[in-house]
Amino acid sequence: MPAAAAAASTLLRPAPAPPQGPEQRASLLCTPKNRAAAGGRRSLSFTARASSNAGAKVSIPKQWYNLIADLPVKPPPPLHPQTHQPLDPSDLSPLFSDELIRQEVTDERFVDIPEEVIDVYKLWRPTPLIRARRLEKLLGTPAKIYYKYEGTSPAGSHKPNTAVPQAWYNAAAGVRSVVTETGAGQWGSALAFASSLFGLSCEVWQVRASFDQKPYRRLMMETWGATVRPSPSPATEAGRRVLAADPSSPGSLGIAISEAVEVAAGRADTKYCLGSVLNHVLLHQTVIGEECLEQLAALGEAPPDVVIGCTGGGSNFAGLAFPFLREKLRGGMSPAFVAVEPAACPTLTKGVYAYDFGDTAGLTPLMKMHTLGHGFVPDPIHAGGLRYHGMAPLISHVYELGFMDAIAIQQTECFQAALQFARTEGIIPAPEPTHAIAAAIREALECKRTGEEKVILMAMCGHGHFDLAAYDKYLRGDMVDLSHPADKLEASLAAVPKV
Repeated sequence: MPAAAAAASTLLRPAPAPPQGPEQRASLLCTPKNRAAAGGRRSLSFTARASSNAGAKVSIPKQWYNLIADLPVKPPPPLHPQTHQPLDPSDLSPLFSDELIRQEVTDERFVDIPEEVIDVYKLWRPTPLIRARRLEKLLGTPAKIYYKYEGTSPAGSHKPNTAVPQAWYNAAAGVRSVVTETGAGQWGSALAFASSLFGLSCEVWQVRASFDQKPYRRLMMETWGATVRPSPSPATEAGRRVLAADPSSPGSLGIAISEAVEVAAGRADTKYCLGSVLNHVLLHQTVIGEECLEQLAALGEAPPDVVIGCTGGGSNFAGLAFPFLREKLRGGMSPAFVAVEPAACPTLTKGVYAYDFGDTAGLTPLMKMHTLGHGFVPDPIHAGGLRYHGMAPLISHVYELGFMDAIAIQQTECFQAALQFARTEGIIPAPEPTHAIAAAIREALECKRTGEEKVILMAMCGHGHFDLAAYDKYLRGDMVDLSHPADKLEASLAAVPKV
């Protein structure tokens, strides 16, 4: 066990027993006064759940925020894969419902959240903003570390923030079935959950490496009624091509997207849903940052000096960071923004900014983004949700404008940080947010060296209860760091379309 992790174990203490009855559990979300005023139903006003909880009221946002409205330079448009001309919104109709297409291309600053979606959000929102005081004590830092914890959702991550509206809009449009891809299974389980609420059938193509590593994610999806298939698969043309070239392929999110898109395009009653990358997905996730702004103000805390989040496709990072970036552009605060990616899939730090396909088979529109090449298959690291060859075009654009930074961290450092966090804060993080934790610890230790009293805010996007096999591998000393082979990266970048 790493020395730092062993030191952290001295700070363990038992957690309080959870409330047992439904009314007691509901009391964690809203006050008796609010419940009575709402006739027994939960209202939109909740108690701020931060470590110094002083009873301040925090509301579920009623609107999503669209950063595009406030950018000084608008992002490049997606292109039609055949003509290389700007995509017409109608070109997306075979895959997405009309309202989601409208949200994908809108320049409106705010988009109203439907009441039906807010009603489901009430099951877990607002999510806690917690000060990591015990971790601060372990590190001996003068910095304040806050984390916005999205693991309280039914699926255990931030993904239901967009799964619920995507399922609702499709159901309202008369769609009967949705299909998607998933890496670690957090997005797939979120869409399975949301689909079960709105009477949709759900089919999930899960990256083979995660399908094998995380059987309980598959069972979670199946419990909510989804059909789960490993990717690549001989059931699709895209899968057959991959398996012909590499019968033992671990799969990738790009391959799984190809299979899901192929299935959706071939069924008249089916639409495709995506858990990251696209503008409307990032839009839905801004409930995270909007809540967090209000929570920090309710606590009387200074604006953060740095905002940190892990990035795979980018929705978790964008959800927390974009509302804070809005305030920075207005001159209200000046945080730095740091995206953290795995060293085995360093899209922002090693990729090129170019038009590329969002999937391996080349079925999607061409998007201007940081990419390792749509044929790049990352090594099977345990952070399966970060194994994507590209980055959200909007995040890529923000990065190119110089509004944020990016770093890549190896997985052993991330899991060491995860143990420090778990043994002080009590939450076992999913492998993906361990990257943010590792970066936050680096920042806090730099504050220890300089004496700066910074406010560090990080995105804790989900728990790791279904990822314990990865922790077992680390604790046994069997986890190794994986990189991106230069020859493989060079070959995949050579295949990026010339636009």
